[in-house]
Amino acid sequence: MLLELTEVDTYYGRAQALHRISLTVDEGEIVTILGANGAGKSTTLLTISGILRSRQGTILYRGKPIGREKPGMIVKLGLSHCPEGRALFPDMTVLDNLKLGAYLRRDRDGIAKDLERVYEHFPMLFERNGQIAGSLSGGEQQMLAIARSLMSRPTLLLLDEPSLGLSPILVEEMFKIIEDINREGMAVLLVEQNVAAALEVARRGYVLETGKIVFSGNKEELMNNDQVRRAYLGG
Repeated sequence: MLLELTEVDTYYGRAQALHRISLTVDEGEIVTILGANGAGKSTTLLTISGILRSRQGTILYRGKPIGREKPGMIVKLGLSHCPEGRALFPDMTVLDNLKLGAYLRRDRDGIAKDLERVYEHFPMLFERNGQIAGSLSGGEQQMLAIARSLMSRPTLLLLDEPSLGLSPILVEEMFKIIEDINREGMAVLLVEQNVAAALEVARRGYVLETGKIVFSGNKEELMNNDQVRRAYLGG
């Protein structure tokens, strides 16, 4: 098992945001987390990546406990987080933002190869590598955020709302890139408001409500569940 959460509780101050969350991600699979705004989806990713600390439960990455590790160490272990809102450095160039994604690495040849691979996935970034990141369109900034996350060479990518604010054409392109990345062997834990698109690429998923997992299953089970269909698929 690549990632395993067991009965994880997370709080914001005294307010409990996650209640006994248990989920798994295996090598090379795409798993999605579904839920309404405020359900705890982003909090789950922030807890896994070490930005928030759980109070109870365990988080294992390749069998190693990471619940008390600092975010930088978690990145070194092979887990990268692309947060909602992109969190780019807007006054820096595209290239410098990409290089910051590899700031913990020292293998120059490997970094150069990964930069080439990122440009293959996102050719528009190569065309704009000297451009200031803040001047990019919303779709281009989202692609840069994902590309920067790939520069740490993760085995698991946490993606938070990658299609947020994008046009339907760009959403389709974004999910094609996610599938391409996954075919190269990278696992993906995906939080996504576009439930139909998420279920097209995910192997299985979890449904969160008010910080609790209320349903989990494979793609077919999620798509055929009456509660999921009514709440998220308009059926």
